[in-house]
Amino acid sequence: MAEPVIGIIGGSGVYQIEGLEEARWQAVETPWGAPSDQILTGRLDGIRMAFLPRHGRGHVHSPTTVPYRANIDALKRLGVTDVIAVSACGSFREDMAPGDFVVVDQYIDRTIAREKSFFGTGCVAHVSLAHPTCPRLSAACVAAAEAEGIRVHDTGTYLAMEGPQFSTLAESRMYRDVWQADVIGMTGMPEAKLAREAELCYASVAMVTDYDCWHPDHDAVDVAQVIATLTGNSANARALVKRLPAFLRDRPETCPHTCDRALDHAIMTAPEKREPSLVARLDAVAGRVLGA
Repeated sequence: MAEPVIGIIGGSGVYQIEGLEEARWQAVETPWGAPSDQILTGRLDGIRMAFLPRHGRGHVHSPTTVPYRANIDALKRLGVTDVIAVSACGSFREDMAPGDFVVVDQYIDRTIAREKSFFGTGCVAHVSLAHPTCPRLSAACVAAAEAEGIRVHDTGTYLAMEGPQFSTLAESRMYRDVWQADVIGMTGMPEAKLAREAELCYASVAMVTDYDCWHPDHDAVDVAQVIATLTGNSANARALVKRLPAFLRDRPETCPHTCDRALDHAIMTAPEKREPSLVARLDAVAGRVLGA
């Protein structure tokens, strides 16, 4: 078995985790700029962990301005093997009620103003996203939530919108009734795709704060309502994180779902045509296949 290094990306309301031994905040430099914040490293129940607040402490980044590439690169540079992202979301399903957690297994990406790949002109790659999250890691999240007594759903389709905004009623109805999405948020993409490009196992825990605006018995979403539910969700998220070591201690040498080998057949550009400056920037995320 390999020693896991667990990366936690904290969304709205989750800016800290408690109980880490040898805890320290450290700056990490990346070729993609600065991450959202320093990264809190330490050990939890003997397991190495790295925590990154997605929006920065004090919530300084909007969903669009989050430096997603720098965040994933920084975690990879610290030796992270498994990334668990927690984020607030709205629900399109009656049974996915405010306060529930949803372990996401699919995405619909509606973001339009973000850099979505580490690769590009000079080194082109296409990773598979048919199954964008790691089933092994997702199962651990479900088990940790259940152990903590949190009402959790083990699958869900997450619609990622650009933000920062809430849906119109027409949009909410379309996403729910036509597209069959289950939850909606603003940060799930391109984070999941970048984690796959970096060959990291990735799981997403979406914390329901509201029913968006489709629900006939609920008022339109407002920030006060979201924050009220967010407070309880944040406490549950921290409790879930504390439970994770028990379910992730024995990590297989290789991911049974090939997350850690996502680039095996993904790079399209011939070696002699690869742009050296881009290859150099890919040293952490793609060094295994690019020979770094």
